[in-house]
Amino acid sequence: MVAENTDAEELQRCLAVYREQLAHGEIATAYYVLLRLMGQLKAEFPAEYKTGSISPGYLDYTYFPFWNASLRERRLRFGVVLNHSTLNLELWLMAQNANVQREYWEVLRNSPWNEGVAVMPKYHVLAIPLWEGVDFTVEAQMRIVVRRLAVKYASEVQDYLAQLEQQEG
Repeated sequence: MVAENTDAEELQRCLAVYREQLAHGEIATAYYVLLRLMGQLKAEFPAEYKTGSISPGYLDYTYFPFWNASLRERRLRFGVVLNHSTLNLELWLMAQNANVQREYWEVLRNSPWNEGVAVMPKYHVLAIPLWEGVDFTVEAQMRIVVRRLAVKYASEVQDYLAQLEQQEG
């Protein structure tokens, strides 16, 4: 997405394009309503989970984490994630650090949620689609479905982990 070694002239060109696009107003409006959507999803999230702050990202991913005591013990958390490039809403299982991510990638790499995923993702252990293509014409329904599916899949993943732990123990 962003090249760390981009030279100064290219950065200046990018900034000019950025300023020009912001002047039209559509990007600022879209970004505002997308962040507002994430804020509403977070505010309406079921009390059985604690939620963290919204991380706006770098126009790549915006998310808010949620967890319960069981996840915290495992050094895991879920995130409701807005993928800006696709405008899809996803559920990610994320780890506290890279070592924990590798540990749970090994545990979950052959799970139903990672079917077809051969390489450990950069930011998460697994990703589950919640809503394809943000659509404000059905905003209320979209928010209900996303919350319901996030909780459903989070519960299923936690049950799966608990079953694996019982088999090992």
